[in-house]
Amino acid sequence: MAKKENRYKEYGIATQAVHTGTDYDAETGAVRRPLHMANSYKLPDDLSQVNYSSTDLLMYSRNGNANQHWLEEKIAALHHADDAIVLASGVGALHALFWTLLKTGDRVVYPNVSYMAVYRLFHELFNVKFGVETVMVDMTDLDAVRKAITPGTRLVHIETPDNPTNGVSDIAEIARIAHENGAILSVDNTFASPLNQTPLDLGADFVVEALTKFINGHGDAQGGAIISNDLETMDRIRYEAQVNVGAVISPFNAWQIFRGSVTYPLRMKQINETSLQVAKWLEQRENITFVSYPGLQSNPGHATAKKQMKNGYGGVISFGVNTDDKTVEKFCAALKVITFAVSLGHDESLIFPQPSYDERIHLYPEQFQNGFIRFSIGLEEPEDIIADLDQALRAVGL
Repeated sequence: MAKKENRYKEYGIATQAVHTGTDYDAETGAVRRPLHMANSYKLPDDLSQVNYSSTDLLMYSRNGNANQHWLEEKIAALHHADDAIVLASGVGALHALFWTLLKTGDRVVYPNVSYMAVYRLFHELFNVKFGVETVMVDMTDLDAVRKAITPGTRLVHIETPDNPTNGVSDIAEIARIAHENGAILSVDNTFASPLNQTPLDLGADFVVEALTKFINGHGDAQGGAIISNDLETMDRIRYEAQVNVGAVISPFNAWQIFRGSVTYPLRMKQINETSLQVAKWLEQRENITFVSYPGLQSNPGHATAKKQMKNGYGGVISFGVNTDDKTVEKFCAALKVITFAVSLGHDESLIFPQPSYDERIHLYPEQFQNGFIRFSIGLEEPEDIIADLDQALRAVGL
């Protein structure tokens, strides 16, 4: 697929978020591109050159839709990239990337702390069903990474900060190690988002974003993106995973995320500031056993985060409370401003306990194995968030 021209390439990220992918509606002159809910488009009169598995021509929504293409322009621009593919979810994007790149006998190195779907895809599905060798490693430990990434490794996949412990991996250094061994590096950038971190600029080959989270930012649409400068492989992903597996995003979800992305840089700046303020408060609060946030100077990954995260440290705080699972649940239920729910990156703050009986808890650093909570900061006043945390802790005797 031809490289998309970005007329706003020399402008800042907020300007690109407003303007890239936006144009006048050709039919009405409206200053907002419309939602096209059609699943089929008019074909050219001459069909002799039409490839029905191609994504170059709007003809059927599984091959791509107009709202998807406009959103892809914007996502590519936010990452300083040549191309982006937008799919139905973040997990759909992860699967599409792995499905296209890997074959039986390949070796993959991935984090021992990662999003649950990555663990499932590698630990169970690609390993058991397709004979891909999958190796878990602590990506925050460069010595361990060097030992794990051997010649013959096909793919290295990292998250930074990782989900859910907020561990920080050195993208540039892991890219160097991967490339020295002939491997491809993919980075899940969802926790950081492109305002704070652009992994392609640090040497990554592919980036995945769960658009459902910070870029949409309103908790009302689902989507994922793959971003890269490797146009040939991106065309393969479109053909193999989008058209022939079918993880295409709906026009409505693409339209919703496009709308949300316009305010994304402003929201993310506020979330960055509030998150650091709340993390510092939590660090001083009694009965808090640990606070994991890359912006804290006490964080083991702070120096690396400071090197590779440009404008802030993201909107997720991982912390622990000195109590049992049931009391953690009661604490979450006692919150009045913060919402007790899964997901992250919404306009409202979201909190979710990681119970001690979770099947992967033994893979996390020791302090995360009891009273562990993942907290996504929203757009509420920081003073109100802090007061709500304090009253709920007091409500359960902490």
